[in-house]
Amino acid sequence: MANILVVDDEHGIRELLIEILDDEGHNVIAAQNAGEARAARVCARPDLVLLDIWMPDTDGVSLLKEWASNGQLDMPVIMMSGHATIETAVEATRIGALAFLEKPITMQKLLQAVDLGLNKGVAKAASAKPLAVASGVQHLAGQSAAHNSFQQEAANQQVSPSGHSSHGAPLSASMQYFELDKPLREARDDFEKAYFEFHLSAEGGSMTRVADKTGLERTHLYRKLKQLGIDLSKAKKGLM
Repeated sequence: MANILVVDDEHGIRELLIEILDDEGHNVIAAQNAGEARAARVCARPDLVLLDIWMPDTDGVSLLKEWASNGQLDMPVIMMSGHATIETAVEATRIGALAFLEKPITMQKLLQAVDLGLNKGVAKAASAKPLAVASGVQHLAGQSAAHNSFQQEAANQQVSPSGHSSHGAPLSASMQYFELDKPLREARDDFEKAYFEFHLSAEGGSMTRVADKTGLERTHLYRKLKQLGIDLSKAKKGLM
């Protein structure tokens, strides 16, 4: 469990991030402006900070710069914004931010960013430098031991189209391997279909919960499922 400071002046976004991170087992501290963030940084000693750029009193980049100049940037900081430019993201990472998340933030990208930040906090001695992107998270050059282990497992096993390994053992629903010797569009469609079928099955076919889990609007979700040829009636019966 990690202490994560969420700094955002929008109540709805703060509550959503708190709910997601709390479900992941983290201790979440919330601040709605730079003043509260300063106090929380001193009292809570966060392992990671999610910092909004546009705030009414002091903007996030200025607060980041303040922490850096005062020698207080001793924790990973991930910037968030729905209106920032590439230049703003680059400036933030130059100052010391680890990465940049563009709003609206999907749960998948949020958790990827949090994992990245917490791993970076544990391995401060790593020499790789962080980069920012306009949408999503750019990972560091160094890979975690878990990722290396996953790659080795994938290399050691060949998987049939039925979802079984070369040893005949069925793969878990949350870990599937995909054929990479395909055109990008086909490989992406295979992944997306498996991804949505997994969540539909896990949520009992509830489109509301799947929309929440995947970070998509319901209308967009329906279009995506139709495009991928996913049978919703089958999902609701739990047969996926």
